[in-house]
Amino acid sequence: MKKAACKLIAGLVIIAVCLFSTITPAMAFTIGEERELGEKLLFTVRSAFELVDDPDIVQYINRIGQSVLEVAGVQYFDYHFFVINDKQFNAFAAPSGLIFFYTGLIATMKSEDELVSVIAHEIGHIVKRHLASRMETGKYSTIASIGLAIAALAFGGAAAPALLTGALATGQSISLHFSRLHEEEADLLAYGWMKDLDRDPGGQVKMLKSMRRIARYRSDKLPQYLLTHPNPEARLQYIESLIDAEYAEKNVEISSVADDFDFLRFKYRILSQIKDSVLFKISLDRVIANEKASELDKIMAYYGLSQISKNENDYDLGLEHLQKVIDYFPEKNILLVDKGVIEFEGGRFKEAKISLEDALHRDSTDMYGTFTLAKLLYRVGRLTEAESYLRTVTYHLPEYSQIYFELGQIASDKNQTGLSSYYLGKYYLYEGKLKSAEMGFKKAIRNSDTPAPIQAESKELLEKIKRLRK
Repeated sequence: MKKAACKLIAGLVIIAVCLFSTITPAMAFTIGEERELGEKLLFTVRSAFELVDDPDIVQYINRIGQSVLEVAGVQYFDYHFFVINDKQFNAFAAPSGLIFFYTGLIATMKSEDELVSVIAHEIGHIVKRHLASRMETGKYSTIASIGLAIAALAFGGAAAPALLTGALATGQSISLHFSRLHEEEADLLAYGWMKDLDRDPGGQVKMLKSMRRIARYRSDKLPQYLLTHPNPEARLQYIESLIDAEYAEKNVEISSVADDFDFLRFKYRILSQIKDSVLFKISLDRVIANEKASELDKIMAYYGLSQISKNENDYDLGLEHLQKVIDYFPEKNILLVDKGVIEFEGGRFKEAKISLEDALHRDSTDMYGTFTLAKLLYRVGRLTEAESYLRTVTYHLPEYSQIYFELGQIASDKNQTGLSSYYLGKYYLYEGKLKSAEMGFKKAIRNSDTPAPIQAESKELLEKIKRLRK
């Protein structure tokens, strides 16, 4: 979606919100209907948004999300967490456990506790089914109306002017502003879960203070997150009162088990991909030169510089910056993966293979290293080994579309035409391109060389596409 179109949509939303009446809870989605909607949303998000979508980012954000879910108790839905490449200060929870974070929001965060507080808050909205209670049953079933629902959640309105016109004609609507009661409910759940995780509730306070600051200085044009999650001042007072009541009176010191290495690495990997490299370099150099900056902040600034250098194809400088971080954190296995990635992209396959295999020997669950090693093995012609590693990634990250593209290439190189069509079908399915996915699965079924189990699964996936389109 182009920026101009997004701005137009945002303007139309104001009209839509003024014209639409609030859906009553009596007309809300059931659990089953919300699950069905969630499945349709899951297969359209990649076509609707530009995601920061590699195994490293996906694993981190999902690990943090799952840690909250472990203390939140039994859930109705399977949760999925996504990072959207957009400088807006925004995040939103879609029905049935789909949670989205914009890179613009992540850029404002200083610690993992702040990230956890936002994740927990959004999970709180889903647990309490705040959004589902405002969505009218039967109005969001087709792919077209799913696009409307996604855009309404993300931008506050319809997916396009034509869809908005249709929505006005049929009365489809979502009351997008969470009430003060809903915000308090989600904040209270987030506060309790953070305590259960031995997280510092101060992270929640810091995030709300950032929201308050933005609300004050951008009152003429509030970010969408502050429109859908209003009253940061009242929310801040509420959380601070909880902390005062629980900690101050008991003279208990707040502590946290958070290690911000993983968060800062996650943040800098994202920012190195989306920010202007010159401006980002300047900001990182300032951190290194700042006498008041912590040792951790200075070291992780070198990590950010290593990622910028990698993206600019200056692999020697990238490795030089990264080595400073490795020397400071010799126990952090993921840095060995980062080293292997830079070596691989710089064409140093022998060194990269050693680094990646060493990293995976220490931690075989790291899918960033596994996926990179698979691509390396493919490049040097070791197709069977590459395929084996890629299958491992499909087990841990079954919805990561790029895996199936790589597997399709290997199958094609092996002259396994039917299998290649099947993998490309899955690639397009998870990219939200249902027509292309349908073509791939049909080709796989028609090909006599396609293994019987793959033909059977292709037929099942074709049936799924039919259900998604209803």
